[in-house]
Amino acid sequence: MRIDLFFIPTILAGIIIYAMFHHVNLFESFLKGAKEGVSIAVGLIPTMVGLLAAIAMLQASGAIDLLTSFLAPLAKALGIPQEILPLAILKPVSGSGSLAVCETIFTQFHPDSYIGRVAAVLQGSTETTFYTIAVYYSSVGVSNIRYTLPAALFGDLIGIVCSSLFVRILFGVH
Repeated sequence: MRIDLFFIPTILAGIIIYAMFHHVNLFESFLKGAKEGVSIAVGLIPTMVGLLAAIAMLQASGAIDLLTSFLAPLAKALGIPQEILPLAILKPVSGSGSLAVCETIFTQFHPDSYIGRVAAVLQGSTETTFYTIAVYYSSVGVSNIRYTLPAALFGDLIGIVCSSLFVRILFGVH
């Protein structure tokens, strides 16, 4: 018997039981939350359109290739395979774009290769920083991101370096 099959139904039953004991109109609360969700989604559309346009421009202009060749010496000095640099550049901007690059890396180098493993760890250990900041900050109306972006990008850099380092430690040098 798999207990995970009962997790969601148990949570839903718990919400219904809580609502009954605390005299909460569950349907009314659901509708109110759904209306708020729609208004947040509509407010996010301009941010999302701008972010998607920026990603398309980066890819079409060749800026990612230029940035990759510029960062290659630094990556080599840090022990990061040059082949994962497009993934490292795209991951903070686009989850789906970085997933496509990761799939290309797997196809070209195989998932069990050193480069494939570094790409897999990098894909799973860093965040889509710009997307996350855009969505969360715009949903609550914050326009001054202050120290968030530098701190998040530093975290992404640490994730990139550690992806390569830990794959080398755990699986041996390529």
